[in-house]
Amino acid sequence: MQAIRKINDEVYYTAEGVTLVGPEEIAFLKARAAETPRQRTRLCTHPGPDNGLHEMLIVHGYDAYVRPHRHLGKPESLHVMEGRATALFFDEKGTPSRRVALGDGACRYYRIDDAVFHCLLIESDWLVFHEVTAGPFDPSKTEWAPWSPDGKNDAETQRYMAELRKGS
Repeated sequence: MQAIRKINDEVYYTAEGVTLVGPEEIAFLKARAAETPRQRTRLCTHPGPDNGLHEMLIVHGYDAYVRPHRHLGKPESLHVMEGRATALFFDEKGTPSRRVALGDGACRYYRIDDAVFHCLLIESDWLVFHEVTAGPFDPSKTEWAPWSPDGKNDAETQRYMAELRKGS
């Protein structure tokens, strides 16, 4: 297996100059995600948070909450490698303006250039995807949708996700 270093329970970095990801690495990430309360892990394949290009292999479980957000002044692309999800794009008031089926038998890739609110609803046991965005990492460049739950109240978050799923 590829040498990796753990940053925290959800974040790992590759520890080699050449990153190779195969079934063993994906199984490792799924197993680690299953152990986390938020059902998610990521393998960062860029050297560090200050890099100009961020590439990540991300694993989310079915119950993972991806809070609606938008990126200010930076693009994002997502390529589904395994599993299914629905990408939701929202207007400023929080109404879904577009739903896109992602993954098995559907769209496998999207790129967002505009600062549009979006989120993912995971539709399979696991979603494995490759995400690319501009660095360096700066939390102030992500705006959380003010009309969405912050994820701290499980019951509120589950109700919100159930409402979003009704339209899927």
